[in-house]
Amino acid sequence: MSKLEILLIVSGSIAAFKAAALTSQLVQDGYGVQPVLTAGARHFVGESTFEGLTGRPVLGNMFESGRAMDHISLVERADLVMVYPASANTITRLRAGLADDLAGCLFLANNFRTPWWIAPAMNSNMIAHPAVADALGVLEKWGCRILPGSEGRLACGDTGPGRVAEPEDVAALIVEAFT
Repeated sequence: MSKLEILLIVSGSIAAFKAAALTSQLVQDGYGVQPVLTAGARHFVGESTFEGLTGRPVLGNMFESGRAMDHISLVERADLVMVYPASANTITRLRAGLADDLAGCLFLANNFRTPWWIAPAMNSNMIAHPAVADALGVLEKWGCRILPGSEGRLACGDTGPGRVAEPEDVAALIVEAFT
């Protein structure tokens, strides 16, 4: 089997640091990883980390010169699109079909032949909110795979659901699903 090309969308969550660990694991395992950082993600992690781990430029500005068609070509070349971590904002924006950033444009350019995996990460109240719960249900109905996280201590100090799936568990799911 040739190694997968993974399009990794990192959204704005305190769990974004785990995306660096996932990226490192995937690259070490021989996968190609193209990082896309939302504006929110850039508040939590730096582009240099992902560029250093992947050897690829970090994408995010859909208006950057020479990148006008990235939202089409990136999805067509990817074997898997992973939103990790997926914030409440990103989940509800995808559900609403908003395309004013690269993540939204990538989702709308989805050819439904490329699998989309979404790993929610947020406070327990947020993941239980009807807007987020509804969005996750709709995204799953549309064909996205929602990766369950776990319960435990959250960054805010609360304990409950909302923790993102651990990087090593996600890497194992990829191996399981694509071999």
